[in-house]
Amino acid sequence: MLLLVRYGEIYLKGLNRPHFEALQIGALRRALKGFPDVKVQKGYGRIYATDIAEADMPGVIDAARKVFGLHSVSPATEMEKDMDVIRETMIRITQEYMEQKGIEKATFKVAAKRADKRFPLSSMEIAADLGGTLLEAIPGLRVDVHEPQITVHIEVREKCYGYVDIIPCVGGMPQRSNGRAMLLLSGGIDSPVAGYMIAKRGVELCAVHYHSFPYTSEAAKQKVIDLAKIVSQYAGRIRLHVVSFTDIQMQIYEKCQHEMLVIIMRRFMMRIARELAKRDNAQAIVTGESIGQVASQTMESIGVTDSVVTDMPVFRPLIGMDKSDIIDIANEIGTFETSILPHEDCCTVFVPKHPTTRPKLERVIEEESILDIDALVKQAVESAELIRID
Repeated sequence: MLLLVRYGEIYLKGLNRPHFEALQIGALRRALKGFPDVKVQKGYGRIYATDIAEADMPGVIDAARKVFGLHSVSPATEMEKDMDVIRETMIRITQEYMEQKGIEKATFKVAAKRADKRFPLSSMEIAADLGGTLLEAIPGLRVDVHEPQITVHIEVREKCYGYVDIIPCVGGMPQRSNGRAMLLLSGGIDSPVAGYMIAKRGVELCAVHYHSFPYTSEAAKQKVIDLAKIVSQYAGRIRLHVVSFTDIQMQIYEKCQHEMLVIIMRRFMMRIARELAKRDNAQAIVTGESIGQVASQTMESIGVTDSVVTDMPVFRPLIGMDKSDIIDIANEIGTFETSILPHEDCCTVFVPKHPTTRPKLERVIEEESILDIDALVKQAVESAELIRID
């Protein structure tokens, strides 16, 4: 069996299109590595996954749907460029589709695309010919070219391909086509969605998680690893750095005003993420913050947090989104149920009763000056555990 694969924004890339097509094919091959017999090859304006066993087709479709850069896929039948063969094959394909869906009566139309201009019939002529054939051969079909319940597709390219289903994919840009970024990954709902959204634009992900053992458990750490694995189904491989954050939090708690615990802690997280990003050759930092959602996500808090990272951009894909919108995406990509598992993370362990929501940079700098910032950051970076998520 064969899967016809369409890509999205690559069409807009002009002279750079071959480069992006190569990245797209590589991403699809990696996604289908669990199906060793499947071959992925480029066609004219399409990608084809061939030699798919019938039993494997649902799994291949599920894997392909998660590949960034792909617009849609269709299980298709390859046939000769001969109208008699096309008629016979498309009758069978349409009948099988209707039987599979339990459809006895339906409106339909034929959508034909003749990319090979050497074929003797035009696209409109193919559609008219095939439409008349299906109407005569299959009882229960009725023509409606404006709002059909079934659209039968035929494409004449290097070869001829027929199909009915068009299954949407996630879209975006191919993996590894737009640099690399360091994601601050917690066990919550937001940060995995932020990672998914930035990766959708072709950004390769590294990630850092701050673990406060023994105040946070090994189960909490495993939860984050599981979230990274889910995100990697879309984003590809992820280098996950697990940073021991307990010493830093204890020093902040013991030496700094409690109303500033969160903002100072966030500044340490950004410093550590910056150093790890440089080691991983990442060009940006990504967080799951949404403006005004919690005390550390007010305009003032974000400004104070970002002031420790002046040499690389900080991306916040969720900055203008409501929580309900973020939850919808988390459900869609499969992270929500893991994110809501009841395990503490480091951001919830040392939260003061009344954290400051409008911190002043000068006061924060003065408050944290009692800490040996460079030594604490260096120790955290050098002792970080690296977990490779493939």
